[in-house]
Amino acid sequence: MNDGTPQPIDDDQLRRLATDVVAADAFPYLASIDGDQPRLRPVSPVRTDGFTVYIANLRAYHKTVEIAANPKVELCYLDKEHNQVRITGTAVIVEDREVLQDIWDSNPLLRKYLGSIDNPQLLVYRVDPVHVRYMKEWALQYHDVPLH
Repeated sequence: MNDGTPQPIDDDQLRRLATDVVAADAFPYLASIDGDQPRLRPVSPVRTDGFTVYIANLRAYHKTVEIAANPKVELCYLDKEHNQVRITGTAVIVEDREVLQDIWDSNPLLRKYLGSIDNPQLLVYRVDPVHVRYMKEWALQYHDVPLH
């Protein structure tokens, strides 16, 4: 029986295991807070750089109000073997036009449904990670993943 003590994994292997889980899950779950009520929904990131995740959103969505009131969020990724990565971070609105243009150019669905990068409904969040955890399926123990 597992005694709850994490089995050691070296930092390089841990980062690789965690990034593999992130790469394998196209629809992670995003948790935010709505007043005193947690809210969870699947999202489709439009860009991922390591553990920094970019998520497109529409201003009319309720999560816009939630994140404006409390930008602390968490993403949960799960691969087909049930390995899990949780990225705790802060959601920041991306205003850098070069970054937005790169995201726009690489995402045909954004172009199809929103028509223009200047669509006033388009909002892109960057989730800046402050804590990343990895858990192997049913290990019942998290490993803190180095951010760098």
